[in-house]
Amino acid sequence: MHSVAVLAYPGMSGFESGIAAEIFGMTEYTGPFSAGIERPWYSVKYCSPDPRGVPMIGGATLTTPYGLDDLADADTIVIPSVADVTAHTEHDVTDAIRTAADRGARLVSICSGAFALAEAGVLDGRSATTHWIYVDLLQQRFPDIDVDPTPLYVDAGSVLTSAGCAAGLDLCLHMIRSDRGAAVANDVARRLVAPPHRAGGQAQYIDAPVSVTTGDSRISRSMAWALDHLESPIGLDQLASQASVSRRSYLRQFAQATGTTPIKWLIGQRVIASLELLESTTLSVEQVARRVGFESAVTYRHHFVRAMRTTPSDYRNAFVHDSA
Repeated sequence: MHSVAVLAYPGMSGFESGIAAEIFGMTEYTGPFSAGIERPWYSVKYCSPDPRGVPMIGGATLTTPYGLDDLADADTIVIPSVADVTAHTEHDVTDAIRTAADRGARLVSICSGAFALAEAGVLDGRSATTHWIYVDLLQQRFPDIDVDPTPLYVDAGSVLTSAGCAAGLDLCLHMIRSDRGAAVANDVARRLVAPPHRAGGQAQYIDAPVSVTTGDSRISRSMAWALDHLESPIGLDQLASQASVSRRSYLRQFAQATGTTPIKWLIGQRVIASLELLESTTLSVEQVARRVGFESAVTYRHHFVRAMRTTPSDYRNAFVHDSA
């Protein structure tokens, strides 16, 4: 039986750790909920560095007979969010993670649990993700990791990382799909009343406020003007004119101030501006595209999918369908 160990730590959230316990401990239920699930399933256990128990959010205390030796011996190890992303993970925890990695165990993180895996060194040279709030910090603290801020989860073989808390559910279902096949994963998803696979990535959930502040006031002025005229065709010559510089100088100064090109920035701002229209109006996708300055709905959809990893229609359904 494939063993799954979930790290229990002081200040932990019951939600994240419960995702893994729910899915990998499904056959431990009595009654019809687990009926029909193929056996043998998984065995799951909470493992804590403190045998006295760990305090959880909400005032509860979790006690378990399993410790870090059990964690290191498991086939799959799940690390929920760390308590403090700026602090170092305890040495005994990272030692257990490294021991498991040397054995060939599958290592999994949910949300900021990636920091514990990073501290153990098992993410070096790999692609990984974490919650979009923490991606910059993870990259700064651990520059040897290829941090990807866009997906809901990253499967790098023996090490898998997920974005925010709910993305841990997506990742666990992905592991079921990899271990047992799509039919079994779909069955588990139905029992959880959850989609077996969510379209898109975490880009669609990122709060991306528009900013026109740069170190160059002329560039900032042109950017502010562009945001006021998004519905109109805007070319490089117009932007350069607003900054009172030549086209060539504008390209150079814009890159220095923003790290990107004027056209890429403009496309991104048009996509961002469309989000509120998708969320708060009943305008068609074609009308939204025109309102934010895209030449056609086809062009709009193309750039939207590239930026958000989902379609405008699916984005709208995800944010307004349930409340409609």
